[in-house]
Amino acid sequence: MEKQWQVHKPITQEFANQFPEINPIILQLLVNRGINSQEKIDEFLNPDYSTDLHDPFLLIEMEKAVERILKSIEAKEKIIVYGDYDTDGVSSSVIMVSLIKALGGQVDVYIPFRETEGYGLNAEAVKQIAKNKTDLVITVDCGISNAPEVEILKEKGVDIIITDHHHEPLTIPQAFAILNPNLNREKYPFKPLAGCGVAYKVAQAVIARHKKYKVNQLADGFEKWFLDLVAIGTIADLMPLIGENRTLVRYGLTVLQKTKRLGLQELIKIMGNQPEDIDERAIGWQIAPRLNAAGRLNHASASYQLLITNDQREAERLAKELNQTNQQRQQITDKINLESKEILGEVKNQKILIVVGTNWPTGIVGLIAGRLTDEFHRPSLVISKYNGEIIGSGRSIPAFNIIEAIEKSSKFLARYGGHSQACGFTVKDDKSLDSFIKATQDLAENQLTDSDLQPVIDVDTEVKLEEIDWELFENLEKFIPFGEGNRKPKFLAKDLTINELQTVGKDAKHLRLMVKHNTEIIRKTIGFCFGNWCTRLKRGDTIDMVFELDVNEWNGNRELQLKIVDLKR
Repeated sequence: MEKQWQVHKPITQEFANQFPEINPIILQLLVNRGINSQEKIDEFLNPDYSTDLHDPFLLIEMEKAVERILKSIEAKEKIIVYGDYDTDGVSSSVIMVSLIKALGGQVDVYIPFRETEGYGLNAEAVKQIAKNKTDLVITVDCGISNAPEVEILKEKGVDIIITDHHHEPLTIPQAFAILNPNLNREKYPFKPLAGCGVAYKVAQAVIARHKKYKVNQLADGFEKWFLDLVAIGTIADLMPLIGENRTLVRYGLTVLQKTKRLGLQELIKIMGNQPEDIDERAIGWQIAPRLNAAGRLNHASASYQLLITNDQREAERLAKELNQTNQQRQQITDKINLESKEILGEVKNQKILIVVGTNWPTGIVGLIAGRLTDEFHRPSLVISKYNGEIIGSGRSIPAFNIIEAIEKSSKFLARYGGHSQACGFTVKDDKSLDSFIKATQDLAENQLTDSDLQPVIDVDTEVKLEEIDWELFENLEKFIPFGEGNRKPKFLAKDLTINELQTVGKDAKHLRLMVKHNTEIIRKTIGFCFGNWCTRLKRGDTIDMVFELDVNEWNGNRELQLKIVDLKR
C-alpha cells in the first residue's frame, strides 16, 4: 500500500529570527512537537525535575485524598490497592503499595485475573474485599468506569479513592475522591499522564504532607526511587513523551540504569543487557513485553512480585518465568494472527476490521488488533468468545476515536474502557454482539473516508543532504527519549541520484543505496526490508527518500547513516 508523505508546514523566517542560536532544522522539529516558546524549548531540551513537574495538588481532590490516605495509615486501617494486569497497572500498584508500606501502613494488593475478572473493579472482587473488613480501597490505573462496583463498596462502608487516567465515562463513580487529569472538571496542566504517572503524583503529594502525621518519616526525595517504574509504565502504555511525561521518563531512565529492584536487575540480565545501556527502546521492546506477558497468559502477580521482591532467588526465578511466558506469548500471538486473517479474508473497502474467534486468550486479542491496524491502516476490533464471555480489544488510527465509537454502542456492552487509540470491552451476550458489530461498522463507514485509510508517514521537514552532519546528529540526541508524541525525526530529501545499489543481508532482504544530492559527495543509506526495490531501480535513477538519521558503528569506527523509511521514484 503506497504511503502518503505528510510534511509539516515550514516555520516562517520571522519565527526563525526569534531564535537565531537554534539550527533551523532543530527549530522546525521543535515546532512540529508543539514546542514554540523559549520556556517550552528549555523544558524540552533540558528537562529539570525541580522545575518542570506540576504541583500534584492542582488535581482538585488531591488534598482530600492525601488526608484520607495518611489518616488511614496512622490509624492502621486495612488498605487494599486495586490494580490492573498490564505493565502500567502493575507499576502503579508497586508504587502505591511501596509508598504505604514505607509509611508504616497495613496494605495489600489486588490485581484481577484478566481471563475471569476482566479489566477494572468487578462485583465479586469488591464484595470479597468488603467482607474482609477493608477500610480503604485505592485504585490505580482503573476505576473511573466502575460506578456500580464503587456503589457496592460505599454501601458496605468502604471508602474508595480512584486514581486513573482513562477517558471520562458517561457516569462518574461516586467515590470518596477521584484523581484523574482527564476528567472534564480538572484543570491539571498536563492531561496525558499514565496510570503510574497519576500514582506518582499521589506519592509526591502524600510525602509532601506526611510529616504532619504519626507515620514513618521518609527521607527527602524518597519518591524519586519510584521513577524507574514511572518510566516503564509510561512507555509501555504508549503515553506521549512530551511535557511532564518527558521529564518523568528522562529522570526515570537514569534511576532505571541504577535500579535497586532485584527483579529488574535479573530481568535486564536475562535480556542480555547491561543496566547502564537501558533506554526507551529496551523498555518498549524488551522489558514491557515480558512484564505484560504474565497478565496476558497467566496472572499478573508474577510481574508484580518481580518488581517488589527483596529476595534474590525469587527475583531470579521470576525473571526466568516471565522470559519463558513471553516466548510462549509470541508463539500464541503468531498462531492467532494467522487464524484471524483467515477469518477476515481479503481486506477490500472495509472501514473497520472486526474479527470474532473462539477460545482465543483474552490477553492476546489486543496484540492481534494492533497487528491488523498496523498492517491495514484501519481500526480493528478483535473479539474472543472465551469461558462463557465475549471479550474484545480494539486499536485505531488517528482519524477514528475508538473509545468514543464503542461508547456510542455501550448499551450492548457489560463494561468498557480505554483511550482514543485503544480500548477493551465485554459484550453482554451473542445477540448484543451482532448489534454491536453492526453499529460500530455503520459508525466507521459514515465517519471514515478513503483518504483516512491511506497510511501516512509524518515527515518533519525537507532537507538537503549537505545539511546532515555530526553537529545536527548531536542536536538530535537532545530529543531522546523518543516515543509517542516525540517520534524519531523523519526527513525528506528530493531528487537524489543513485550512484550505486545492492541487496544485502540474508535472502537479499535489505537494500544499500549510495546516493548524491547537490554535490559529488556520496552518502550511504540502508533500507531494511527494501530489497525488492533493487529490481525497480538502477544506477543514475532519481528518487525521493524519507529517512531517519542513524550511526553505523563497526570495529571502532563511526559514520552517519541514513536509514530509509520510504522511497518514491
